Formats: sequence, C-alpha cells, structure tokens
Amino acid sequence: MIPLDEAQAHVRGCCPAPVATTAALDGALGLVLAEAVVASEAVPPFANSAMDGFALRAADTAGAPVRLAVVGTLAAGAAPGRAVGPGEAIRIMTGAPMPTGADAVVMVERTSVSGSLEGEQVEVEVEVPVDNHVRHAGEDLESGQVVFPAGTALGPGQVGVLASINLGEVPVYRRPRVGVISTGDELVADGSVLAPGQIRDSNRPGLLALLAESGFDGVDLGLVPDDESAIESALRTGVGACDALLTTGGVSMGDFDYVKVVLDRIGDMRWMQVAIRPAKPLAFGMVDGVPVFGLPGNPVSSMVSFELFVRPSLRAMAGHVGTERPLVRAVVEGGMPRRPDGKVHFARVVVDYRDGAYRVSSAGGQGSHQLTALAGADGLAVLPDGDGVAEGDEVEVLLLR
Repeated sequence: MIPLDEAQAHVRGCCPAPVATTAALDGALGLVLAEAVVASEAVPPFANSAMDGFALRAADTAGAPVRLAVVGTLAAGAAPGRAVGPGEAIRIMTGAPMPTGADAVVMVERTSVSGSLEGEQVEVEVEVPVDNHVRHAGEDLESGQVVFPAGTALGPGQVGVLASINLGEVPVYRRPRVGVISTGDELVADGSVLAPGQIRDSNRPGLLALLAESGFDGVDLGLVPDDESAIESALRTGVGACDALLTTGGVSMGDFDYVKVVLDRIGDMRWMQVAIRPAKPLAFGMVDGVPVFGLPGNPVSSMVSFELFVRPSLRAMAGHVGTERPLVRAVVEGGMPRRPDGKVHFARVVVDYRDGAYRVSSAGGQGSHQLTALAGADGLAVLPDGDGVAEGDEVEVLLLR
C-alpha cells in the first residue's frame, strides 16, 4: 500500500494545466478568471443620490429648520435640467444624478412640503454636511482599477460587479467536461425488476451529482457490461469528448475486472492500493492525453475517492487556487473506535458547531456499501491508524457541506 499523500501528489502532478478561454458573463458563474480584470469605466459613472429626498446646498441648511424653494424634480435615469442656487432645492430620487450646485441630499423623511402662490416650498428639519447621502463617481470602482486578479473564482457578487463595468465576455479557465461510466453485469439502471444477483446502479448518478455540485460539466456515458470491446468503445468515446473520465468498478484484481485489462492496453496507467479505508483501490493514468480515474465499485468508496482524488484534481484543471475541502478540528461525541490495519480511515460523520467548537458524531454504518450514512454525513473524520478516538478527543474533519 502507498500513503494517501503520495497517491494524491501523483494524480495532481499528471493532470493537465487549466485551459484559458472566454465565456459570456451569464455563463461564467463558478468559473475562474484566467486574467486580471481592469475597470474600463467608473462605478458609479456620476455623482448620484443615495436617498429619495431633496438635493440642495449644505450651507443652506445651517440653523435648521429652514425653508427652501422647490425648483424641480429629478428622477433616476433623467439628466438634470437646471442648477441648484442659493435657497433652492430639487426633489430627487435614489440613483438620480446630482444637479450642478447641489452638494448634499436630505432624505424625504426629514422634510415637509407646502405650497403657496409663490410656488412649492420644502421645510428641511435638520442641518446636514456636504456630501450627505451623495454617492460620488468612482466611489466603488475607478476607471483603470484592477477589479479582480487572475485566479478569482466568480460567485454571484463577482458576476454582478463585472456586469457593472459592462464586461459581457470574461477571460476564464474552461470548465472541465467529465465523463462518467459505470461497469458491471450486475448493475441495472433501467428501472426493471431486479433479477437474482442484480443491483441498482447508484455510482453513476451519485458521481454526476458530485460533478454538478462541484461546478463541472458531467457527461453520462452510460452503463457498460463486463465486455472488453464494449468497455474499450466507451472509454474511447469518453476520452474523445471529455477533459477527464471517471469509471467505477473493474479496477481490482478479480477475474472479471475488464476495465483494468482495457486501460492497461490503451493507456498509461498506475494501479494503486492506497493506505485508506474506504477507497483503497485506485487506478489513474492518461489515455490519449486525457486523465482517467478508475474508481472502486462500492458506492461509498467511489464517492470518497471522488472527494480525495478527483475533485481536487478537477478544481486544479479549472484554475482554482484552493482545491481542497475545508479541514477543521472537531470534538468527538460518542467515540469512534477502529482496529489497527495500516490505513487511515475516513469515517462518515454528522458535524455540528456549538459552544465555540465543531463537534462530530457517527453518521451511521461505515461499510463501503452503506451509502445512506454518507448521504447523511456533513464530513469525513480522519482517523489515523490505531484504535480510534475516544469521547471528547479531537479529530480532523474534511467538511463536505
């Protein structure tokens, strides 16, 4: 068996570098900037009001309350039609440009309006300073300013900022397309009644869901029987259409592990027995320049393999700087016993945060076939080789949510 960190380093060292491209802004969520973005215009582009109220000269509010003549109304999206002179005010809406002569805004709640034969007047109840409720041009971003550096992952906030500077296309790294194949004569995926010895295929739907959750484009390459020619055809289709390929099953040492046979013939593979539980068997290599991950067939093992090997590698291929799930220290509740076997165990746990600390407890059955416990888990507790951890001990936890 080989240590986990050695296997991870091998996988990541072989995966290709991220590929730069451009994407429309409305499709850029979750992608990573390949270049720094520089603002081509100021945000906001002009001084404007932060409130509904009255634009006026701050000096005219000295000794408030004061009465000023209302000489116009300015809505958002309209250009000022006249300047504000001494003793005057213009009714202004949020976002409307500040008229010439005005240097402050009084919110409407601190005013009252009355009419007379001479015209409308506003009584201002409070004295305000210059720039009161005024947003200045370039207050958020100045033209020529670096908005986001290369390597920034684009979330909703970043997308909104890029829209504010009129960036319709974004320089990003390509989102990897990842094919998923399940193999095995025992698997059924068509909803039919199970025959003796058959089971439902949960690996492919689970892995496709993990890919979608992680921000990658999953490609369903179907369920393939234990047949060398069918497996080779599916693999070649996958590497021809995808940036990476995941297979489940057929990577161990059994007589019907045809995935191993085919990958040995068409690819440059390394077959590893990693010192972890679950997910000890792992195949990884390149077929026609495309990384192929041969994951174990047990459902929990395939998903834990994804978290430890696939997801970090794909994130690196997508240009992410941070590739790992968060790792925290947590207090164990209920204890987590295990037997020494030379492996690091990844226990499925429920994670809670209270009284200033993370706390974890078992999510249920820990067998590599017991997918329900993984579905209910918030993290994977890292149990070093030994007898496990007792109630109240601390353990490292890989947060899944």
